[in-house]
Amino acid sequence: MKILVPVKRVVDYNVKVRAKSDESGPDLSNAKMAINPFCEIAIEEAVRIKEAGNAEEVVAVSVGDSASQEQLRTCLALGADRAILVETDESVEPLGVAKALKEVVSKESPDLIILGKQAIDGDSNQTGQMLAAMLDLPQGTFASEVNIQDGKVQVTREIDGGLQTLSLTMPAIITTDLRLNEPRYASLPNIMKAKKKPLETLQSADLGLDLAPRQNTLKVSPPPERAAGIMVESIDQLVDKLKNEAKVIS
Repeated sequence: MKILVPVKRVVDYNVKVRAKSDESGPDLSNAKMAINPFCEIAIEEAVRIKEAGNAEEVVAVSVGDSASQEQLRTCLALGADRAILVETDESVEPLGVAKALKEVVSKESPDLIILGKQAIDGDSNQTGQMLAAMLDLPQGTFASEVNIQDGKVQVTREIDGGLQTLSLTMPAIITTDLRLNEPRYASLPNIMKAKKKPLETLQSADLGLDLAPRQNTLKVSPPPERAAGIMVESIDQLVDKLKNEAKVIS
């Protein structure tokens, strides 16, 4: 069985992102970049499935500029066998990513596609669902548990009312939630080994893809600063301010 794991290059979740002075977008100059946390969970799950003897190969794939090779190398250090970069200089939206992944899936014919449910920059939560629709494949979103049994994949997913378990016929698509697993750290020996693992680069133009964004960003601005709190001298004064100034009680 072959598992394909799409990953995205995003700003490290520990970095406090600021808007550019001209409000044209976020200021990413000198910002630390990393694998999207949900994508890390997807890589970890794929590697665990392989370690359990249920898969022979894990392939990481990313859509973006050449800098995304750094994150793909990290995926190789975490246990992926090889990597593919669909290179483009466009600011790719979920629809464009899904189109690119469709071409990669057609080329690789994976049995299972595992990807993060959303990226922490766009928070769109769309790529997995779009890809499933394009490929007409069964999907299990928000997965908190994944089991391979009898040629099928059982996905326990988190819903508003609790947990729902689906049995999917492969090939299938799974999007990962936070409680699926805890990603491992890449060891130094594995980081060194990752440098020798194959990383293939495909040009989006050669695949006949139109990845131009369909949306225009009007402006990116920081949220308004919170006003300083005040001290009150009594409960009566607090109630009065909540009632007459904040108007949160009647």
